[in-house]
Amino acid sequence: MSQKRGKPIVAIVGRPNVGKSTFFNAIAGERISIVKDTPGITRDRIYADVTWLDKAFTLIDTGGIEPESNDIILSQMREQAQIAIDTADVILFMVDVKQGLVDADDKVADMLRRSQKPVVLVVNKVDSYEKQQLDVFEFYNLGMGEPFAISSANRQGFGDLLDEVISYFPEDTAQEEEDERPRIAIVGKPNVGKSSIINRLIGEDRLIVSDIAGTTRDAVDASVKYNGREYIFIDTAGLRRKKKIKEELEHFMIVRTVSAVERADIVVLVIDATDGVSEQDAKIAGIAHERGKGMIIAVNKWDAVEKDDKTAREFEKNVRSTLSFMPYAEIIFISAVTGQRLVKLYDLIDVVEQSASLRVATGVLNEIMAEATALQQPPSDKGKRLRLFYITQASVKPPTFVIFVNDKELFHFSYQRYIENQIRETFGFRGTPLRLIIRERKEKE
Repeated sequence: MSQKRGKPIVAIVGRPNVGKSTFFNAIAGERISIVKDTPGITRDRIYADVTWLDKAFTLIDTGGIEPESNDIILSQMREQAQIAIDTADVILFMVDVKQGLVDADDKVADMLRRSQKPVVLVVNKVDSYEKQQLDVFEFYNLGMGEPFAISSANRQGFGDLLDEVISYFPEDTAQEEEDERPRIAIVGKPNVGKSSIINRLIGEDRLIVSDIAGTTRDAVDASVKYNGREYIFIDTAGLRRKKKIKEELEHFMIVRTVSAVERADIVVLVIDATDGVSEQDAKIAGIAHERGKGMIIAVNKWDAVEKDDKTAREFEKNVRSTLSFMPYAEIIFISAVTGQRLVKLYDLIDVVEQSASLRVATGVLNEIMAEATALQQPPSDKGKRLRLFYITQASVKPPTFVIFVNDKELFHFSYQRYIENQIRETFGFRGTPLRLIIRERKEKE
């Protein structure tokens, strides 16, 4: 079986006030909100892309705990630890040298040890290793191996810690490349019908469940054949937990979504037709958009909506305006209950996958760019006009183009979008984001 793809996931677990957020923000750089140009979504990031040496990974902060009582802290820490065990490749267990070793640390350490996942023990707030050495050594009692002493506030000790973290990443196996089957993550808020869609697509009777290494216990990847082609569906359902406080559930959902999207080629965002499109949907869509994944929006429970000839158009308009940062997404109206249009999803997946893997010859790209700049003059500022010298495609999934210009500052967002639209008009690129990398070079070159 091939390895799961996607960057490794590193999750931080620890009691309140041990400095998880300070550490997270120090490693992740400045605080960034989830989707910059989406109104109403500004809550702090709980995940970030990090590169150390030449290894890229996703860092996840598994959640805040509201300290009410020690019992609640312990139960929420266990919940956090479970999320980390379910979704992460490496777990960072953070403790606080100033508070010392407490009972809750012991109990959570126990859970983490039994999980068989690699755990790195981090002792935070160590401002002077010489003075606090004995206090750091106390944490050997957790039985988690060597404690790594750091100070998040002073950014000390990160190097050794990150070296240790990346030493646990799986080696890139050559095998990984051979797996040509498209991977599709079905994501969305709880109760929008993700599981019913997956069950319907694979047809209970011919469910070929393959346990793919690294999947979570309650999210099993299902491989299915349709029209002679094999597809892998990554299920992010399985939120079978006690009724949780909404906040925490949302946090959990985002962690889950990040880990599923990370491993997918194409993301199907399921929206409930009876609820309309929500801020939570935008948050989930933002995760896929940032990671450059192909995108299909499946409006489920369409059979339950009162319709006239304008209903679908109106609904689509709402989706487009709420998810304005991804105008490229394909939209399909389905019903998991009646099976309406579900097989059409396979055709869309094929279209989006082909778009995401499409390569365009450099000559053709430059013709399109020349034509576009002739049709609509590039912007100028204080007598200086933007010049576009050359464009070439650097990679696929998502299709990424490098454009050489005389002055980056002049290449405004609106003109970039214009160039992107010209490329899309010629080649389609349905359902996939395009990335533009702008490089400056002098006129003489």
